[in-house]
Amino acid sequence: MQQRTLGRTGRPVSVVGLGTWQLGADWGDVSESAAREVLEASAEAGVTFYDTADVYGDGRSERIVGAFVKAHPDAGFTVATKMGRRVDQLPENYHPDNFRQWIDRSRRNLGVDTVDLVQLHCPPSATIDDDATYDALDALVADGSIAAYGVSVETCDQALSAIARPGVASIQIILNAFRLKPLDEVLPAAEAAGVGIIARVPLASGLLSGKYDATTTFAPDDHRSYNRDGSAFDVGETFSGVDYETGVAAAQEFSALVAAEGPDGATAAQAALAWCWQLPGSTTVIPGARNAEQARANAAAGDLPPLSEGLLAGVRRIYDERFRAAVHARW
Repeated sequence: MQQRTLGRTGRPVSVVGLGTWQLGADWGDVSESAAREVLEASAEAGVTFYDTADVYGDGRSERIVGAFVKAHPDAGFTVATKMGRRVDQLPENYHPDNFRQWIDRSRRNLGVDTVDLVQLHCPPSATIDDDATYDALDALVADGSIAAYGVSVETCDQALSAIARPGVASIQIILNAFRLKPLDEVLPAAEAAGVGIIARVPLASGLLSGKYDATTTFAPDDHRSYNRDGSAFDVGETFSGVDYETGVAAAQEFSALVAAEGPDGATAAQAALAWCWQLPGSTTVIPGARNAEQARANAAAGDLPPLSEGLLAGVRRIYDERFRAAVHARW
């Protein structure tokens, strides 16, 4: 699989990585053995970048990923974790003492002295804009607790604020065929500054796989059930913030577009992932996977040829017709 340098980390990473939210059992039950199978399959398929967080299964995902990486010491993996959602997302909670507590816990969970990359986990805008935030993160780099830091954001304005900071190595942002706003300013700014872009929610919580319809149901403890109205966290994280019924109809249209204009043999999901990593300024995309088959299929998207102009134009048309008016101004 192709590799790219992840911004100011200087580290090479696969263009398709693996998001491990689901390995914390936050998307329904995922056994530890199934989680290991997902990780092994992804690695065999060329994935070298793994994204986790301290709140995924209250550390379960970090511990599983840490054990996996320890078992493959020479594989060249890069692990990014996130911190900041173990407390209420209030500016006063983002201070050096909490940063130290959170990162030390993640180091224990991952079984490392130095975390490759830590990202603030969708903090308030005031925290992203505060000089003290970066002073505290720089101190963690200086003492060897972390090698680099980035910011996972909800909005494009937050991304632009973080990109302007000289110590920020990467930005993680929702980016997919149903969320095009980052293409306007964020990706060009990141590319100009040498900041990596990690594309999350690349399948709009599975919508872009084309496998859902109006009757599809999800487990009660799956965020696709309990967070459709944004009552648990930002609604933009669930189905990319689009109305489910509209999203299903648009996904069916996207699947037809891939069948007509996509690479031979590519699934809708693979085309959606390739769309993410092939964008100028994008570094890597982090789909999740609940089983080894999904992990292998996702990784295969890293080998797809450049998408056709017809497919790219079709993505913009679907977005403009179905989503722009509802979501473009929100995030």
